[in-house]
Amino acid sequence: MRTLKLMLLGFVIVFLLPAAASAAIWYLGNHATSWRTADWSSSGLLPAAETVPEARVYVMSARTGGLKGAVSEHSWIIVKEKDGAPYERWDKVGWGTPVRHNGYPADGRWYSNEPRVVFAATGERAELLIPKLRAAIETYPFAMRGGYHIFPGPNSNSFVAHVMRQVPEIDVSLPTVSVGRDYPTGGRLAFLDPDGRDLHLSLFGYAGLSAGWKSGLEINFLGLVAGLDFRRLGIKVPAFGTFALIES
Repeated sequence: MRTLKLMLLGFVIVFLLPAAASAAIWYLGNHATSWRTADWSSSGLLPAAETVPEARVYVMSARTGGLKGAVSEHSWIIVKEKDGAPYERWDKVGWGTPVRHNGYPADGRWYSNEPRVVFAATGERAELLIPKLRAAIETYPFAMRGGYHIFPGPNSNSFVAHVMRQVPEIDVSLPTVSVGRDYPTGGRLAFLDPDGRDLHLSLFGYAGLSAGWKSGLEINFLGLVAGLDFRRLGIKVPAFGTFALIES
């Protein structure tokens, strides 16, 4: 009984208190109240495509809408071929055919929330990544109508995490606040990333454990992630993300 009480206390301290604090801060903030009133315009984070001659690849993320924004972000993928080609963007959404191509500005705000760059590659490095990204997007197994489930997945973050895992040269993982990224899109409850550097155990996305070069050490429960980032000397706090001493 004592062990059970300690485990329950640890769960409350590690997972519930940060989530509650984030929810309170979010509730007191100024956020869009509906899809129609939200700002979806370009944030200006990326330069105009016609001014950029080299190829580029980005993974971007922004807090999502409603109270979900207190604990989760939405992520998407951007590519740009060389020689002034336009940006192309892929998201997964919760209506219609879920994987959308160029449904929003490449660096657009998401529910009025400013995006940030999770991963970036330019020049020859981006040129090598683009065909692999296109192939991974094309073979994503939940692109059909009805292939979106907000929790535990497969949702928008499950899609982007799946694509990133299929391209080992992308040596980062999605932010810990990307709820749904740990959903096992391959159908296996225990799996290695294709590059063999990270091991994932997942109870259908409801709870799990990740360990490795990109993940560090993570425990996830109901989409909330706690853990350690060894590469950047950081700590992963549920609902808030990673606080690290070393910039990525």
